Amino acid sequence: MGHRIGTVALVAMLGMGAPALADVKAGVDAWQQGDYARAINEWRPLAEAGDPDAQFNMGQAYKLGRGVQPDFRVALDWYRKAAAQGHLRAEDNLGLLMFQQGDRSNAMPYLQRAAMRGEPRAQYIVGTALFNGDLIAKDWVRAYALMSRASASGLTQATTSLAQMDKYIPDDQRKQGLALAVNIEKGKGDLLANTPAAPARPGPSAVRATDIPASTPAPIVKAKPVQQAAATPRATPQPKAEPKPQPRPAPAPAASGDWRVQLGAFGQEGSARTLWGRLTGKVSGLSAYQPYLVRVGNVTRLQAGPIATSSDAERLCSRIKAAGSECFATKK
Repeated sequence: MGHRIGTVALVAMLGMGAPALADVKAGVDAWQQGDYARAINEWRPLAEAGDPDAQFNMGQAYKLGRGVQPDFRVALDWYRKAAAQGHLRAEDNLGLLMFQQGDRSNAMPYLQRAAMRGEPRAQYIVGTALFNGDLIAKDWVRAYALMSRASASGLTQATTSLAQMDKYIPDDQRKQGLALAVNIEKGKGDLLANTPAAPARPGPSAVRATDIPASTPAPIVKAKPVQQAAATPRATPQPKAEPKPQPRPAPAPAASGDWRVQLGAFGQEGSARTLWGRLTGKVSGLSAYQPYLVRVGNVTRLQAGPIATSSDAERLCSRIKAAGSECFATKK
């Protein structure tokens, strides 16, 4: 964001004064109001003139088919143009759409960089590739770290895959993976070895098209990872080892109830998410419940539920404690 060509060049290309630079924001406003055709009319000339935010937005429009006929080929072309100028969300979406369209080998470098930036769908895909040794070299420690981060973000496929990984990855490698996941969360982890370098990014100029994140029309950016999961390519790990006996699944939890179990309280929300990702891979049936992040002052409480009765909550707590974690039942 914030990477623009110089003022004089842009004005010359558009044949208009500097105030027209606000057209990207005008397009975002139109998009948020559901006037997709007007949004396209605002963005297209700027995108053709080289504005990366407008190019990214055009890619989103063609991918979703709003204001234009859906066309993945055109969407990929706009994403590439924006990504070449250092637009990171465009690069993330480029890799995901390439993978979804079957161009998996060429998508992988983009997905690796997206995973390094914390994109949960990319972490899920790259974690699966690292686990299976498909397209990139097998590395179970990094696979577990990435899948843990994707699971902690709320991506349900990642939580399922993490539980499957637990059956094959040795305990010491899982511990290394969890430690790496913590460093990834803090921005300190050596996430992937030999990841291709990102494209060279032009230096920012003083010109900005808008004072809000123009690259992110509201209906897109506000979607939570779980809601985006339908667009995530299915990439279920395919272990080569003989499967170990699987534990009997816990009974399905009630869909309603006044009880929850509390798993801990944390100063940082990310730590709560990491614990949830770890426990759902260890405690049978826990992933079927909904996680709750309850903010109380400066503390985030991690809870799971809803649970129908106190007895059910105590039974779930017993399984969680057996996995080495604290737990107590609480009524909401």
